[in-house]
Amino acid sequence: MKLNLRTAIISGVFLTAVSLGGPASAQNVRIGFHVPLTGFAASDGMSAMRGAELAVEQINAAGGVNGRKVELVVQDDQARADQAVPLANKYVGDGVKIMVSGSFSAPTRAAASVFQAAQIPYISAYAIHPDITRAGNYVFRTAFTGEVQGRAAAKVAGDLLKKKKVTLLILNNDFGQSLAAGFKESAPRFGLQIVSEYTFGMQDRQFGAIVASVRKDDPEAIFLVGYYFNGGPLVAQLRAAGIKAQIIGTEGFDSQHFLNIVKDAGEGLIVATALDRGTKSATTRKFIDDFETKYKTAADMIAASTHTAVNIAAEAVRRAGPTDTAKMRSAIAELKNFEVTAGRLSFNELGESYKPAQIQVIKGGKYHHFATIDDPVLLAPPTK
Repeated sequence: MKLNLRTAIISGVFLTAVSLGGPASAQNVRIGFHVPLTGFAASDGMSAMRGAELAVEQINAAGGVNGRKVELVVQDDQARADQAVPLANKYVGDGVKIMVSGSFSAPTRAAASVFQAAQIPYISAYAIHPDITRAGNYVFRTAFTGEVQGRAAAKVAGDLLKKKKVTLLILNNDFGQSLAAGFKESAPRFGLQIVSEYTFGMQDRQFGAIVASVRKDDPEAIFLVGYYFNGGPLVAQLRAAGIKAQIIGTEGFDSQHFLNIVKDAGEGLIVATALDRGTKSATTRKFIDDFETKYKTAADMIAASTHTAVNIAAEAVRRAGPTDTAKMRSAIAELKNFEVTAGRLSFNELGESYKPAQIQVIKGGKYHHFATIDDPVLLAPPTK
């Protein structure tokens, strides 16, 4: 029986090679790609899968990498660390020479040490935990760390919007805590007073107690960190309760799924993210347009970040060849001002990249450009 792409990807626990540019071949350039296609993060995983798929399609249409087609070797990690480690070991055993994570922080952190030990270049597309790149010099990240995103949000609140009293609503996991840390670090610089802070869990969908407390606090702004499936309901409930404070969110809300949940309640909400819908970059504009044409839906940050990571993996092979992982690692480390969907990237000694923060505002049910923060000091990624 002939399997379609999605069935082939998620059927079974073994590695499945999926060639997106033609039949699988020993001559193809194989890029390993683990991504959550089932479980709580499946919608984000599908965005990542689409971004990777589009990158491969575009690379192959342009002639591939040094005349070879690119092929993704895809596995569903379910966004679970306990799945990521055995999958990472299987990739190593199967001889995959370069890897991309299209997943969350927990599985990416877990897999990073495996690939570092095997000296296989590993690129994290959008996971934000700072310890990911600390696994070693074969690990790179194309996204912001959580702290950097938090600092950008503080500048939005205090400098761009001139707010003073802020309430923090923070998802109680690595993602939430790291963004909160960055916001708190920069709050004094921008004259912000944090009047209260509340946390919520991954599974929470009803927020009556938090909403009541925020009403009592009466802040001018709310810094809200979560994913679309918990942050969306929280935004809707805040607005339904008559709370009019400016809400500032992060890349966890950069999703069509979030817009579908919040509907009119999202109007005016500001998001600090990595994808600028008002971009003048021909590379980014082509990605946005091609994505919408292919998938009949708007591109989001996860798709853009994964598209970026796959292109960087392909560029490493283009410069270093398909077999020498040490040369591939060096090729990534030496990239300077390399233009990709997420902007022009260079990597520091820790494998972190710098790029401006793109501030978007929701108007008419869509994301629009609000501001760009390009401050190398404020947004400097960690170096150790």
